[in-house]
Amino acid sequence: MSSPVNNASFRLENLFGMKGKVALITGGGSGIGLMATQSLAVNGAKVYITGRTKEKLDRVVDLYGKDISGEIIAIPADVTSKESIQKLVDEISAKESELDILINNAGISSAKQNTDHEDSKELQQELFHNTSTVSDWEDVMRTNVMQLFFVTTAFLPLLSKSTEDTSGWSSTVINISSISGIIKESQHHFVYNASKAAAIHLTKMLAHEIASSGVKIRVNNIAPGVFPSEMTAKESGDKQKSSLEKEKFEGKVPAGRPGKDEDMAGAVLFTASNQYLNGQTVVVDGGYVLATGSV
Repeated sequence: MSSPVNNASFRLENLFGMKGKVALITGGGSGIGLMATQSLAVNGAKVYITGRTKEKLDRVVDLYGKDISGEIIAIPADVTSKESIQKLVDEISAKESELDILINNAGISSAKQNTDHEDSKELQQELFHNTSTVSDWEDVMRTNVMQLFFVTTAFLPLLSKSTEDTSGWSSTVINISSISGIIKESQHHFVYNASKAAAIHLTKMLAHEIASSGVKIRVNNIAPGVFPSEMTAKESGDKQKSSLEKEKFEGKVPAGRPGKDEDMAGAVLFTASNQYLNGQTVVVDGGYVLATGSV
């Protein structure tokens, strides 16, 4: 007797459904973090969002937490502090027995630097004296790299419990990096690009070491190109969304535009749900790296 066909497993809700999943997103109050929050919560997940500003988080709950199949819950925290991270773990643990998805999205940019000087003394003046400080490097690395490590490792037991309790599912960590960590140009901010390169390599190391330990948690990263956020647009509107002019990207990116919320949502759902994806960088950049040949 032949076995039945498996058409049901190809339904969208079975491939990408988030119903009943529990997620935590750092920096979930705006930009890519908010895009990720919506993509999971609208499709059925209970999403905890964290960040330093309580008012921003509460506004996300008010604006985007209504009439959806999932739920958005705000918990303020500073993920650059180990003490604050531990408090966050304790608070989540008091509410949930497991964590299915962790998205490390919190990040900051750095000051712009003029790298176009052709005279070595002028270049020295700009890069060594004018625009670079040790504290700038420390702040960016602390936020863009350190927190990925400490938040991920702090939640390992809750993430592992998710895998143990759910047949056919392995919990997942998604680090939000950037194509700035892939390309060779500094893009006029050395420390930011260096931090994103570190984030990509840290993802690989965590994926390897966790798998080598026999712990079933997938660790991947999404490397966005230009998406509208407070970092790229320098501001957000009353719905905590930012915008970028399409015209500025025509001829610079094969897609001819910046990324849309839906582009990021699709990448998040794919990376979170694909059980065969581990230790990888998912580049979502409209073809920017392809066009520049700058890897």
